[in-house]
Parts: sequence; structure tokens; C-alpha cells
Amino acid sequence: MSAPITVEQIIRKLPSRFNPEQAGSLEAVFQFQLSDAQPFFITIANGACDGQAGEHDDPNITLHLDEATLIRVVTGEQDGMSAFMKGQLRAEGNVMLATRLGKLFSGA
Repeated sequence: MSAPITVEQIIRKLPSRFNPEQAGSLEAVFQFQLSDAQPFFITIANGACDGQAGEHDDPNITLHLDEATLIRVVTGEQDGMSAFMKGQLRAEGNVMLATRLGKLFSGA
């Protein structure tokens, strides 16, 4: 049995899971505000992805959720739209960007 995935591992692995061909010319900052863990953000620009702990000054979209929901979505146990519909995920800003997240990153 493997150890549970952590937010730090998610941040570290994001660049290796990034699909630049899906990003095209996208330039955006996705802020993740976790109710029970440290916040982090993803910057996508010039066909590259960078994840960092903390809060960005001016994100394009902010996603509010808890750590367990984030892990379920990242590992493919739960669809992001399902989390949204169940009230486990809330988005502020350019919510259309949230619909692109699944294509921007490959699974587990």
C-alpha cells in the first residue's frame, strides 16, 4: 500500500503531468485555496507549467476546496464537475478556465 498523496507532491508533479499541446497560447494563473491545507497556484505561460506554494497576487481563477477533494480530483477518483455540483468545489474569476484543467494535465 502506498503512502497517501500530499499537496506538496501534487505541486512537485504538476510540471511532469502538463500537456503543453492542450495549452496552446494559454497564459493563466490557477489559485487553489484549500480550506484545510496551504494554498498553492499554477502558472501556465509559454507552453510551460509551474506550481508554487502560497497565494498569487492576481490569479485568473481561484478554486476553493478541501485537500481531500483536491486529491480525489487529481487522482481521478472524482470528476471536477462532480465536485462542483456537490458543492465541494467553488470557483471565482474566469470559471471557463476550470473546464480546461482536465485536458491540461494527464492523470495520475
